[in-house]
Amino acid sequence: MMPLTFADTNHEYVIQRITGQDKVRVHLKNLGFVEKETVSVIQSIQGNLIVEIKGVRIALDKSLANRIMV
Repeated sequence: MMPLTFADTNHEYVIQRITGQDKVRVHLKNLGFVEKETVSVIQSIQGNLIVEIKGVRIALDKSLANRIMV
């Protein structure tokens, strides 16, 4: 298991766990980041990511991406 920031681009990963305070986990859940969901990294710029989940592209800063374990 590793944080999403270490994931390779254009490769699908399954979310294993979301870490952090309740407020952060609820925010990520509202964006669609839930356990067992497939996510892929489209682009990575200095740890900030553009990811695709459920057919939608979302930009995440490094601190949020580090909370998503794949």
